[in-house]
Amino acid sequence: MVTQEHYRYNKLMAKKYEDKRDFSRTPEPPPGQQQGGSGPLIFTVQKHSARRLHYDFRLEVDGVLKSWAVPAGPSADSRVRRLAVMVEDHPLDYASFEGVIPEGEYGGGQVIVWDRGTYSPDEGGELLFDDRERAQEQMRNGLAQGKISVFLRGEKLKGSWTLVKTKRGDWLLIKHRDEYAQSEHNILDDGKSVISGLSIEDLKAGKVPGG
Repeated sequence: MVTQEHYRYNKLMAKKYEDKRDFSRTPEPPPGQQQGGSGPLIFTVQKHSARRLHYDFRLEVDGVLKSWAVPAGPSADSRVRRLAVMVEDHPLDYASFEGVIPEGEYGGGQVIVWDRGTYSPDEGGELLFDDRERAQEQMRNGLAQGKISVFLRGEKLKGSWTLVKTKRGDWLLIKHRDEYAQSEHNILDDGKSVISGLSIEDLKAGKVPGG
């Protein structure tokens, strides 16, 4: 159950998201349009060429996308730890956002949906794809404790992953050792959007998603 405390926190994070953006200039979605629904929780990973190229890892929880910027991008090699910096929550509509954020705006640059799918917490090996409320409760607890284990069913990212908060306050994104872990192949080599098929370079060349 979403408590009043969680509701107030989500409202505060939505304001942080809104205060950083001028929606008369940026094509990014304003907060609060989509509030979540039924079925499995969703995740998305956006490749974002801002001041520095990075990947935004986002997990649906309580009607918003909990978000981490991963500078080096995810790795399917279980021996690799990727720095993940938690940022403000994003609206669910952001999960399908692709396009160009104007220069001078917060996060100005090109964005594509590099991967997307559904996910479930998998702490203890139990999957909750069919129990949204219990899944979100586990996610709330994991966020509070600073350790999350999730099973991803994406087009590129699959299997079990963990996000662990460090003593410094940042997080680490790590692939668990399972049948989907791999060290020979760099999953970032496929740089195209799973929605439009476009790459960051295509957007820089003037191509438009859906155009």
